[in-house]
Amino acid sequence: MSLALYRTYRPGRFADVIGQEHVTEPLKRALASDRVHHAYLFSGPRGCGKTSSARILARSLNCEQGPTAEPCGVCPSCIDLAPNGLGSLDVVELDAATHGLVDDARDLREKAIYSPVSSRYKIYIIDEAHQLGPAAANALLKLVEEPPPHLRFVFATTEPEKIIGTIKSRTHHYAFRLVPVRILQQHLALICEQEGAVAEPAALALVARAGAGSVRDALSILGQLLAGSGASGLTYTEAVAQLGVTDLALLDDVVGALATHDGAGLFHVIDRVVSAGHDPRRFATDLLERLRDLIVLSAIPESGDSGLFDVPADQLTTMREQATGFGLAELSRAADLVSAGISELKGATAPRLQLELLVARLLLPGAAEGSAGMLARLDRVERRLAAVGEGGLHASLSADRPAVSAAVSATSAIPTDVDPEPTAAVAATRGTPRARTNDTPPVPPSTRPSPSAPARISDVLGAAAIAPPTTATALPETVTAEVPSMESIRALWPAVLEAVKSSSRIAWMLVEDSRPLSVSDGVLTLACADQGRIVRFRSGGGHDERLRSAVINVLRVDLSVELVLDPQHAAAETAAPAKAKASPVTRPKPSAAEPNRASDDVAETAPSTIQADVVEPNSDEPNADDPDLDPTGLSGIALIEREHGGKSIGEFENG
Repeated sequence: MSLALYRTYRPGRFADVIGQEHVTEPLKRALASDRVHHAYLFSGPRGCGKTSSARILARSLNCEQGPTAEPCGVCPSCIDLAPNGLGSLDVVELDAATHGLVDDARDLREKAIYSPVSSRYKIYIIDEAHQLGPAAANALLKLVEEPPPHLRFVFATTEPEKIIGTIKSRTHHYAFRLVPVRILQQHLALICEQEGAVAEPAALALVARAGAGSVRDALSILGQLLAGSGASGLTYTEAVAQLGVTDLALLDDVVGALATHDGAGLFHVIDRVVSAGHDPRRFATDLLERLRDLIVLSAIPESGDSGLFDVPADQLTTMREQATGFGLAELSRAADLVSAGISELKGATAPRLQLELLVARLLLPGAAEGSAGMLARLDRVERRLAAVGEGGLHASLSADRPAVSAAVSATSAIPTDVDPEPTAAVAATRGTPRARTNDTPPVPPSTRPSPSAPARISDVLGAAAIAPPTTATALPETVTAEVPSMESIRALWPAVLEAVKSSSRIAWMLVEDSRPLSVSDGVLTLACADQGRIVRFRSGGGHDERLRSAVINVLRVDLSVELVLDPQHAAAETAAPAKAKASPVTRPKPSAAEPNRASDDVAETAPSTIQADVVEPNSDEPNADDPDLDPTGLSGIALIEREHGGKSIGEFENG
């Protein structure tokens, strides 16, 4: 029966320890200069060389030629302390998991005072030192702090934070690290060469990644695969089958389906994964690693030659092509979703369902809320613009209207359209005083963002996020010098208003009731029946430029826009005061017995008048037919006495 590979190829010199040069080089220099400390603490993940390095240190200290960084290998001490030697009475290895009691520490303390049998030093290697109980650690404290000249300690642990501070402060601490995958793969290839075994580089790459930086774990996996390999040696297919890792072809298919938004293809891949017996959680983990590689390649295109990837050259070429199908924001969002999905898959009762829900979320960046979804949509728009060029730009934008709206909301100066002044709704309920607005148009309740709800793109854009494609989103064609007739302008004016609505909802509300009046000397004059809207339109904010841009897009002619008061409305306002003067509204003075008769008369005799009379939202002029208008001009105490039958009693004299 042959030894396990991790025992056969256990290092016997510091030069044989791979991936830990930051530890072995200082120890070699300390041995060469005879500055070896009396106590060391070796910490790090399992299988990275802590105990092996402790044995090499003991071998270097007790070599007849030592202390030396290069043991001779022929003296009795070197032979006894060889990787597969019988061991030495002067080098004692203890497992704190089974010798961590205070009685064990007292026994060690009593035996440690005796001189070594045949070596220079008596060395105690205490493995899993974090499992020393507090009482046992305190019992060893004095011995570790002031040992006799012949005594040396080496503590090895995977959890250095659990070592009590009084012990740790009296040691030289060296932290071992996980071995990089590339170095581990080279080490495995060297061992296969020494064993005379044939193994494909892709298979060794899988073994190295499965070892997760642990040399011992990787050698155990390699021994298992070599034992079960056929006459052709260890192949990639056999390694995939035995290790249960995801085939690279499956990952390539998943990434390709995500890049093209092929939902059917993606769910077919999931079916193949589950049908082949792959663990869904392991598949998600491998997919996350692939997304990491694509993120690095997308951010640093030249990183393929810098050692950041442990994949074959042909696979690296494939991943470079895949990275071009995504943006950094898309890849980052996908990685976040997969990372969260791995946690959800742990212990899931329906792992396939969870995996299918995960890929469904990956396919829907347009439905995601928050900055991650918006950035993913922007990435899609930018890639489409870069792909179609100038010729197909208009068709591309029209094909993805929601994404374009998101891009416009993120890049345009939206704050210029936000009204800083509060607005008030017009009250039309009978018997309720009406609140007149200033020159700011009313904002429908559906467009007001809730202070407690997260802001959505549709909330910011309003109807622009869901409106059908209009000419406002297309690039304007060549502007003509010929001014169209007024009939053509009036016929196309609804399209101009729709274009303005897609660009700015506030600008649209200011001109929605306007009508073309005339065009002369490059100026298009519009008639508006609301003086307040005219004032607001002229007050700045870029509303005129948005309307001008819409005119250019629809009418294909560059015209300045001027908004004036509608002559028909001005004539109606002039006639209204005369009518009110000829037909004044009179009300009988209520008696003391009927104090509320005046307001009852208004409610009973003029409901139709109140309902029919609608005050313009931005009008500052009172309507002569308004029942709330008092022609007598009474106010204050006189108005209260008349309307409510009250009586002023003056002030009381105190005294």
